[in-house]
Amino acid sequence: QVQLVESGGGLVQAGGSLRLSCATSGRTFSNYAVGWFRQAPEKEREFVAAITWSGVGTYYSDSVRGRFTISRDNAKNTVFLQMNSLQPEDTAVYSCGVTRNGVFTEEQYVFWGQGTQVTVSS
Repeated sequence: QVQLVESGGGLVQAGGSLRLSCATSGRTFSNYAVGWFRQAPEKEREFVAAITWSGVGTYYSDSVRGRFTISRDNAKNTVFLQMNSLQPEDTAVYSCGVTRNGVFTEEQYVFWGQGTQVTVSS
């Protein structure tokens, strides 16, 4: 079992920045890739970014590449999502999950956090 807790969401104006954290506990964290997904109202959950257990491999959706940066600190069992140049279309609930079998679809993830709300005003 792996427990995940997201934090760092909030309200920000367009062009601003937020840093999300995903703190994990339970099983050995370093064996999992961690990904961030988001779900806007009346939309399906979509992939945002992911990072391999070593931190060497990072993956981004086209909509956030160049604006968001994912990183991890295995000593602290935490993954971070630095979000810059935020836009109203980034408004969503952001959730992190862990996977050992691919990173791009939510079905590949075995444990999830409860999510944190990000709201970007225009």
